[in-house]
This record gives sequence, structure tokens and C-alpha cells, in this order.
Amino acid sequence: MKKISVVVPCYNEEANVEAMADALRDMFGKSLPFYRYEIIFIDNDSADGTRAIIRRLCEEDRDIKGIFNAKNFGQFNSPYYAMLQSTGDCTILMAADFQDPVEMIPQYVREWENGYKIVIGIKKSSQENPLMYWLRGCYYHMIKKLSDVEQIEQFTGFGLYDARFIQVLRDLKDPTPFLRGIVAELGFKRKEIPYEQPRRRAGKTSNNFYKLYDAAMLSVTSYTKVGLRLATIFGSLCSAVSMVVAIVYLVLKLMYWDRFAAGMAPLLIGMCFLGSVQIFFIGLVGEYILSINSRVMNRPLVVEEERLNFDNPDDGDGTPVRAQAPEAPDRAEVRNEA
Repeated sequence: MKKISVVVPCYNEEANVEAMADALRDMFGKSLPFYRYEIIFIDNDSADGTRAIIRRLCEEDRDIKGIFNAKNFGQFNSPYYAMLQSTGDCTILMAADFQDPVEMIPQYVREWENGYKIVIGIKKSSQENPLMYWLRGCYYHMIKKLSDVEQIEQFTGFGLYDARFIQVLRDLKDPTPFLRGIVAELGFKRKEIPYEQPRRRAGKTSNNFYKLYDAAMLSVTSYTKVGLRLATIFGSLCSAVSMVVAIVYLVLKLMYWDRFAAGMAPLLIGMCFLGSVQIFFIGLVGEYILSINSRVMNRPLVVEEERLNFDNPDDGDGTPVRAQAPEAPDRAEVRNEA
């Protein structure tokens, strides 16, 4: 019997965690009764009662597992790390707030059985803030134009990933992973399924301007070169223009020494303009250096405080998995054995 892992990242989701566990178990019982499952809740240092609920769920059901982070390691590292700990033939990543519909999972599994190694959901519309949906669309469109690597528009990470792709993630050992870009760059043949994103079931989103900016800059610095090249080209043009202006002023002053007054206004305007350009591009280059620095330090994705129900004999010895894991059986071999 094949096994499906479901990874659910959590941060202050006490109003949603138990309902999500019930919805997933009910879905497996009704729509996917011939599959084993494991549900992995990874808590990113919640300040509410999320951990207590996860702990109780793990006591009630051995197929529900929990990982408690020692601190908040960000919205990208935590779910990525949990995916590396999964032991299923495929792994499904979804949000705890029900904005990723549970009822789409059977459709994902069908496409996976048809041979797709990656099956992802693409938002075609959203019941959330229309302005934010439009701004995200503009951002995805811009990144798609600027990047040398194909980018997937309106993709949040919600999807199914075959165990062979999970092994690719383990071997990657990226300390600052951006799953959306990795799927586009290194992923296998994939199936994209459109859906409408519903509203949060309960609670308040933890996303704010800083987190959205962090996601945007991680994508820009990881998958585009246009920023550095723009800085080089624009800086060269400004230098050339400044040199021409300086030569013109020098010639005019030499030709009309007594009648031509250069004045301070042009000098101040030029200095302020060039100074602002330099500051902007120094900041942009700094973003790239920050990204490089994070990778060079090679810090762990997550530091665990506690893990629950990972001592299942079917899952190995319960130790964190970073680089090695058994490969999933070939689909053809599974069908022949059946």
C-alpha cells in the first residue's frame, strides 16, 4: 500500500489545526481509502495554543506527527524542512488555514498515478483582497520576464511532490530555499491544476509587508541577474553623461572666461542625482550580497526543539533526514507487483 505524506506548516493556527487534521483524515477515509498517510504538522514557534493541540492530536493518532521548531525560522525554511522529513511515496504541502482546498488532494493523487512527478495548484482567482491578488500577479509577471529560469505564476507551493523530487531537495542542501523557484528550475514534468483560493477559515494571516518583501527579494536575487546588470549599465550611462557635461562646462568656461558663470546649481543637482543613483544600486547589490552570505554560512534550515511520533518502525529511527532517504519504488514496478 502506497503512503502519502501531508506537510502542514503552522504559526498561530490554534483555530485551524484540529479542523485541518479532521478534514484530512476524513478525506483519506472517503476518497483515498487504499492509501496509508502521515500528517506532519511543523510549528514555527507559535505563541498561542497550537502546540498543545498538535501534541494532543499526536497522542490520539500515531499517523499524525509533530515538529516543534526552537524559534521562528521563517515561512520558507520551516515547510521545506518538514518536506525533507516526510517518508511517503509522495508529499503534499498545504497551508493550515484552508486556503489550500483539501478536496483537491484526490485529484492531485490521480494525476500522480498517471505519471506526473509534480502536481501543483495555480490560483486563477482569490476570495482574499483583490488588490493583493492583482499586485502578486504583476510581481509574478515581472519575475517571469526578468528571470533566465522559467517562473510559475500564481503558485504558492501548494501541490504534490513525488519522493524522487523530495530526494532532489535533500541533495540540494540549500540553506535559503525558495521552493517555488526550485520547482520551476529543477522539477520533473508537472501538471498544473487551476483553483480558486478561498478565504481563511479562521484566524489572521501572519504575512505582512516585510515578509512579502523578503519573498520578493529572495526570488529576485536567486533567479534574476537583471538587477546587477541594470546597475552596471545605468551606472555607466550616468558616468558618461556626467563626463560629457563636465567637458562642456570646462570648454565653455575656457572660451568665455569672463562672461560664463558655471554657478553651483548644476553641480549640486548633478551631485544629488548621482548620489541617489549610487545609494539605490548599492542597496540592490547589498541584497545580492545578503543572499550570497546566507548561502556561504550554510546554517541549518531549522533547529528542532521536539518531534512527536517519528519513532514509528515504518519510518526508520526517527532521526532528522537531511541528505539520504530511500527512493520511492518505480510506478511500473508497483503496478506489476499488484
